[in-house]
Amino acid sequence: MLQDIYPHKLYNQYNPEIKASDEDFVLMFEGRKVLSRFDDDKKDFRFPTVREVKNKNSLIYLFAIDEEKYFLLQDKEEGELAEYSFNDMKEIRENHIEPKYRIYATFTGKHLADWYGDMKFCGRCGSPMKHSDTQRAMICTSCGYTAYPRIMPAVIVGVINGDKLLLTKYNRGYNHNALIAGFTEIGETVEETVEREVMEEAGIKVKNIRYYKSQPWGVANDILMGYYCEVDGDDTIHRDEDELKSAEWTLREDIVLQPDESSLTNEMMKMFKEEIVK
Repeated sequence: MLQDIYPHKLYNQYNPEIKASDEDFVLMFEGRKVLSRFDDDKKDFRFPTVREVKNKNSLIYLFAIDEEKYFLLQDKEEGELAEYSFNDMKEIRENHIEPKYRIYATFTGKHLADWYGDMKFCGRCGSPMKHSDTQRAMICTSCGYTAYPRIMPAVIVGVINGDKLLLTKYNRGYNHNALIAGFTEIGETVEETVEREVMEEAGIKVKNIRYYKSQPWGVANDILMGYYCEVDGDDTIHRDEDELKSAEWTLREDIVLQPDESSLTNEMMKMFKEEIVK
């Protein structure tokens, strides 16, 4: 999956004392595009270095992967950087570009970039926010409210019906096979989210809900939690037509996986297809 970057390791502890050096990497985003470059053989995916950017005063330390340090450029860079362009994160992920750990850096950096962009002003009194001197937090300059990075819990659900798995396709955005998914709402347990999302999207009751694995998914500020469960009673699908283009029971051998192996969804489909999960 996206976060499986071994033997590389992410060090996400915030340290305001870390200063940018010329060879450190800089992340710049436009929507879901990141300023980057890669060779024709897709084996040298990289970002601009601190040496190459002009607006060094707006750099914020994000994290490190091994010895590589990454900084966010908050203020827009004036002019163009030779050899770099804004590349779509989805296309980067699906086109098997290497090294993969830098794709993970992109997604994690996007999560923090969105949060910093949203935290320029206090949500309580509207005053400007400033960076904490001791932790990854933003502090209101007026009322003192402290805001920490938001992580939104969501579920991915593999609904099993004997030798079949419930596969879906979304009406918008992603075009490949997927599973039931959705965000946890206020006051819900994650297991209740599983039950509700399957009922809302497919009109099916489920039982034997069991946790599989989790995945950070920075492009949507999520922590995805994967669950398997079984259909409880009537297996007739009543598809949410606003949300889904298709929803159908699919035999193990007929499951078509996604074009890359970075998502928790794809791994869960693969585990069922290969009879590791029954």
